[in-house]
Amino acid sequence: MTDAIRSKLVTLYGDVDGQHTYDRLLAIIATGAPPQPRTFAFSERDVVLICYGDHVRGEGEAPLTTLHRLLRERVKPAINTVHLLPFYPYSSDDGFSVIDYYAVNPDVGTWDDIAAIRADFRLMFDAVFNHISAQSAWFQAYVRGEAPYDQFFIAVDPTLDLSQVRRPRTLPLLTKFDTAQGEKHIWTTFSEDQVDLDFANPDVLVEMVRVLLFYVEQGAALIRLDAIAYLWKVIGTTCIHLPETHLVVQLLRDVLDVVAPQVAIITETNVPHDENISYFGDGLNEAQMVYQFSLPPLILHSFRIGDASALTAWANTLHPPSPMTSYFNFTASHDGVGVTPLRGLVPDAAIDALCAMVTAHGGFVSYKNNADGSRSSYEMNITYFDAITHPDLTARNPALACQRFICSQAIMLAVMGVPGIYFHSLFGSRNDLNGVALTGRNRSINREKPNVDLLLQELAQEGVIRQRVYTAYIRLLAIRTAEPAFHPLAAQRILSLHTGVFALERTAQDGTARVIALHNVAGVDLTLDIPVPSTSTWHDLLSEQAYTADGESLRLTLPAFEVAWLRHTL
Repeated sequence: MTDAIRSKLVTLYGDVDGQHTYDRLLAIIATGAPPQPRTFAFSERDVVLICYGDHVRGEGEAPLTTLHRLLRERVKPAINTVHLLPFYPYSSDDGFSVIDYYAVNPDVGTWDDIAAIRADFRLMFDAVFNHISAQSAWFQAYVRGEAPYDQFFIAVDPTLDLSQVRRPRTLPLLTKFDTAQGEKHIWTTFSEDQVDLDFANPDVLVEMVRVLLFYVEQGAALIRLDAIAYLWKVIGTTCIHLPETHLVVQLLRDVLDVVAPQVAIITETNVPHDENISYFGDGLNEAQMVYQFSLPPLILHSFRIGDASALTAWANTLHPPSPMTSYFNFTASHDGVGVTPLRGLVPDAAIDALCAMVTAHGGFVSYKNNADGSRSSYEMNITYFDAITHPDLTARNPALACQRFICSQAIMLAVMGVPGIYFHSLFGSRNDLNGVALTGRNRSINREKPNVDLLLQELAQEGVIRQRVYTAYIRLLAIRTAEPAFHPLAAQRILSLHTGVFALERTAQDGTARVIALHNVAGVDLTLDIPVPSTSTWHDLLSEQAYTADGESLRLTLPAFEVAWLRHTL
């Protein structure tokens, strides 16, 4: 393994600097312990809740303490893993402009609070390695010209042609700063406050490996590599998915395989599907999981038109490259629903219609600049609940709106992979337009941070949306986490039964059980004939109804927006 690290470092930095960097890294990662075997450490029992450290607030206690109390009382044991979005001191972007990688934001709590949550849940941390806050000590030292930080960032001649660089934003790529060496234009992929680190400098790589291992020491079982696709820059290229970027991901994987092989890497790359899954590498050398970015907009598209054909066609292509990898499935996150991962899967007119629907439902559309000077939609900003159903329809028929939403979530839970559930999806949150007005940022629509007592009151109030969604969701999770056919590596076969139904069959790894999962997106009752073994008996895990095949076909009627998970014991 260490030879593999040396080889990659030489490729990145040349023979001399590569060997020197290897010697430095070896001093950091040498444990003296025998190497541990690689394993895929996830099962059907694993579900991740995505939340901020201060996603709920209470009187007289640190937000992390309040969150922990809510998680213990309302989330455990249905969910066993918590992704704490960046809880470090920050200056902007709700945590993703990190000031200090080694500290906990005192406004949310302490490392002791993190440890307390770790006692009850496995934890995922963010590694925001592409950039750091302009207010960080590192960048301020750069401004003053102090070594080694005077070489940590990327100064670019603004007259150079940077038009090929692929952008995730409409903001300028370069930001002007006054430094001790004069005026400099610094690479800032995401905002003027988020200054990109220069991984072409091996000192930066070594420092970020130190940060990675610090997170492992603090109990991170999963590491999310934020915006990793943009990590390495070569002027004259697109500066996305460069071979050097993949080598850095592989190096981080190599380091973890030596020091902590039980810790998994998850890559976050909001890009088209084929580019996204490139971060599996060869199935053994990069991420154990990749965010399934095409899934959220495909589900929305299916509900918009009442037709799951595009979702079915795409799902037919899903084949993780090895039994050491899987997908990280989600429908909502702290960011918006990505548009780019939908391109090529549905016509452009359908994407435009989806963006128009989100706007009509009270949401927003954010844009990015293209290399040809044009602008295109990048993400849709809205809560997933309000994206699925127009708020006017929700007001008229909240029960129907909740059923539509739960059907969308059941699709995500049934598809091969490990599910990630955003806090506001679990608790049925609505668009936070006041938050948008307060911050002026579209993404605030899905980042509300409610008072914990008010949240608990709504969860106890029969018939309100929060209570309906939460209750149904927790029940779905209890069923899913008890079913081996939903193991991330359980075999998956996509079924084409009706355009209005997304259907798939999952088979447990030991072959003892099969589940046919049916999800009606059409909005009308549908009668289905499902090919199954002759006279076999099936049990719906959700309704608890039993069905017996008539010959080699099972006929059932699936009501509008209903879900059936039919289990057959082999």
